[in-house]
Amino acid sequence: MTSNGVLQILLFFGVILLLTKPMGIYLTKVYSGEKIFLDFIFKPCERMLYAICRVYAEREMNWKQYGAGVLIFSLVSSLALYAIQRFQSFLPFNPQNFNAPTAESSFNTAVSFVTNTNWQGYGGETTMSYFTQMAGLSVQNFASAAVGMAIAVVFIRGISRFETENLGNFWVDLTRGTLYVLLPFSFLAAIFFVSQGVVQNFKPYDTAKLTESFVVQIDKKDADGNVLKDAEGENIKEDKTISEQTIVQGPVASQLAIKMLGTNGGGFFNANSAHPFENPTPFSNFVQMLLIFLIPAGLTYTLGQMTKSQGHGWAVFAAMAILFFAGVFTAYWAESKGNPLYPKNVNQQVIGGNFEGKETRFGVANSALFATITTGASCGAVNSMHDSFTPLGGLVPIVNMQLGEVIFGGVGAGMYGILIMVILTVFVAGLMVGRTPEYLGKRIEAYDVQMAMLYALIFPLVILIFAAISAISPDFGTNSLNNNAAHGFSEILYAFTSATANNGSAFAGLNANTLWYNSTLGAAMLIGRFLMIIPVLAIAGNLARKKRVPPTLGTFPVNTALFTILLVSIILILGALTFFPALSLSPILEHFQMNAGQSF
Repeated sequence: MTSNGVLQILLFFGVILLLTKPMGIYLTKVYSGEKIFLDFIFKPCERMLYAICRVYAEREMNWKQYGAGVLIFSLVSSLALYAIQRFQSFLPFNPQNFNAPTAESSFNTAVSFVTNTNWQGYGGETTMSYFTQMAGLSVQNFASAAVGMAIAVVFIRGISRFETENLGNFWVDLTRGTLYVLLPFSFLAAIFFVSQGVVQNFKPYDTAKLTESFVVQIDKKDADGNVLKDAEGENIKEDKTISEQTIVQGPVASQLAIKMLGTNGGGFFNANSAHPFENPTPFSNFVQMLLIFLIPAGLTYTLGQMTKSQGHGWAVFAAMAILFFAGVFTAYWAESKGNPLYPKNVNQQVIGGNFEGKETRFGVANSALFATITTGASCGAVNSMHDSFTPLGGLVPIVNMQLGEVIFGGVGAGMYGILIMVILTVFVAGLMVGRTPEYLGKRIEAYDVQMAMLYALIFPLVILIFAAISAISPDFGTNSLNNNAAHGFSEILYAFTSATANNGSAFAGLNANTLWYNSTLGAAMLIGRFLMIIPVLAIAGNLARKKRVPPTLGTFPVNTALFTILLVSIILILGALTFFPALSLSPILEHFQMNAGQSF
């Protein structure tokens, strides 16, 4: 670790801290229907959309109606994206004449982008046409982010309202989040990225002849894309002669902007934000990281404004910040320390740290920072390959996701995720003093805690069950691994954690474009999004019906440092108790094996 690297991390967080209040105020005005400076542009568009779709903006919904709207919209979106992929070869803007992805890959991708996961079992530049990238994937980047923001706002309304069934109108929240937040910020970000050198065109790929051919060894695969192995379980290699280079291009900047702002993460290129056409400069890298945290951080201030308890909003922000700093400095320390098997200097320190899988223009500090941000915020974009991190460095992204998508979290999802933890924290605090727990003027009762625990239990069950089946099934689970032993299990555990947490990043050592992984990861993404939304909406509806109760001596204040510490403790205890056994068999075990001189 260097002082320069630490300074860059602190600078990033300082900018986020400065942007939190103005972003939070803006979001509050958008979802409260207050007048804002963009009304003269978007108000006519908003009214026109309501008229076309026959949306009655003044008609509010209860939690069941709101949930039905979310599910219907997401189902139609999934079918539309699936159809675009399957008919890709007949649709326009396909200069490379790409064929349609397979049925199982199309299913996985449709589910992935509609759930805001953006898990990619394919190479974007070798699979998807420009039309699919724009009309399919980019559109869902907007839509899925807007859905997540709407659900977060509904939860906050449930906390702030009393004795009512009304939680707002899903179609209004969806429209306003898209028009007033995602579109203008994405437009400005796309212009900035083009100025930095990010590609934005519709040209066919160019081909450059190399002055000298060379031969490389690659893994041999069958017709389904599975890596073939010999009798000893080693990957079978084959020679491939390289005599030309394909220069990939396309409408990259427009997709890049919303993939970051909407915490989607699906890259135009297979290398994602490690590709120089998608992330060309340190400045573009810095802005991409800012976009990931911008809305999730702003929602903490929105929470304070809408509940009329700004101190509570900052207490929640502080809890997120503590978890973020713990993760980023652990990852930075581990990557700076490097692999003990590498050459050392006279002070017995690994020279330069662990640079494997990292872009030199970003270095160890910005790679560790990006990895922490993207998994803390459930984005999934990467500027380095997490599979190449040291065991403890790779442990941080996994733990970030396994804590429940609460370290700022995905757009909207991070807010309602941590509010579930707030409910449990208030409940525990009530048990400590022997009184009925209260939260911002409402009693937390058995139903609220039951729904919160249902939310907390669904997540680990899906991850651990699917990972366990895959780890003991050589016919469809372990035959896709690039590594064996502890690191191989890390690849499987990371994949299902990423899918269920709707993150989308990968260890990249697992070939997930198979029938088994496309199906099971798709199921994990659906459960991780929609089955967990139901208890969230149920709690919001139940809270909104409650009467206001005055504070008593037993009321636990939720705007203090003590509350923040207790909230962080509850998050860590739930994550540690649930996943520690699995982590002990993967990154933690690999760390001790690495120090003992073993590699994979």
